[in-house]
Amino acid sequence: MRNILSILCSLALPVLAEAAGCGILMTGAASCTTKPNTNMLQTDSGAVSKTRFTRPDDATLRKTLTPEQYAVTQQAATERPFTNAYDHEFREGIYVDVTTGEPLFSSADKYDSGCGWPAFSKPIDKSLVTDHTDTSHGMVRTEVRSKTGKAHLGHVFDDGPAETGGKRYCINSASLRFIPLEKMKAEGYGAYIHLVRPMKEIYVAGGCFWGTEHYLKQIEGVTATEAGYANGIIKNPTYEEVCTDKTQFAEAVHITYDPKVISLEFLLGLYFKAIDPTSVNRQGNDRGTQYRTGIYYTDPADLPTIRKVFAEEQKQTSGKIAVEVKPLKNFYKAEEYHQDYLDKHPSGYCHLPQALFEYARKAKMKK
Repeated sequence: MRNILSILCSLALPVLAEAAGCGILMTGAASCTTKPNTNMLQTDSGAVSKTRFTRPDDATLRKTLTPEQYAVTQQAATERPFTNAYDHEFREGIYVDVTTGEPLFSSADKYDSGCGWPAFSKPIDKSLVTDHTDTSHGMVRTEVRSKTGKAHLGHVFDDGPAETGGKRYCINSASLRFIPLEKMKAEGYGAYIHLVRPMKEIYVAGGCFWGTEHYLKQIEGVTATEAGYANGIIKNPTYEEVCTDKTQFAEAVHITYDPKVISLEFLLGLYFKAIDPTSVNRQGNDRGTQYRTGIYYTDPADLPTIRKVFAEEQKQTSGKIAVEVKPLKNFYKAEEYHQDYLDKHPSGYCHLPQALFEYARKAKMKK
């Protein structure tokens, strides 16, 4: 507990834990079964990440869209070339359907075609758009609409750059909303950042994944987190199966991070702040092999950095560090009610103190 307690002391907290809210209970023991009945805690409240998109009714569209946006998306009108919002927009980010918010195009696939409208070599996923034959204006063209929103987007042509597939998706700015890279996580699109800028990943186990995920997602440079089960011996485990302590899975968090913002060394240093590195199969009140600590890598090139962090942490730790370091063997995403758990249940069970979340939010890597 050295790392956690040192942070609490530095913040001059008078109390380590409170009966309500998220705190460390320093006595007693717990296993999976002492957590709240998770089946009772499932909720309709949305997670931070946006994953579901629906088409609004016409009345809502008329109320929320500008006249030009409505004319383009619902009546297949075409905006004026060269003077629209995104023809010359080349910042990093994503373009979402203005009617539903669903991501359709990435800045990584945008180029200047000279046509006067935003041009993309491809959509984020071909399944997100539909093609339709358009014979208007005495021409035969291929119209592109959003599949979910059924919004008119523009047209696709076969005169794009050969090196990117030869397609030119000529799209109306009025059909899109641009979300710059720096706002994507805050607006719920963190899972799409890797489409805009190459990301890196690491998997860590730090006890109950509810608190560990919430702690890690506060860190600047962490673009996405996912709670799940790592390095076990069965396929597609359920939470109840993992709780039997017979599957060898660890409750873990899949971290996606931007190496231009945060280094792996700094990230792992913060990870160590939130664990008792010498404890075996126990963090806080939670006991069992699923609560062991571990770092699981997918890129062998990360191993020297991991070892460097371990060496530095061992110098500051009384007792041998018990955190395991292994290649990732497998990882299964946990049930949906485990994802972003403390965002859905702010006063839910957590083995970490609130002070750590604030500490993570304020942590800045020296440039």
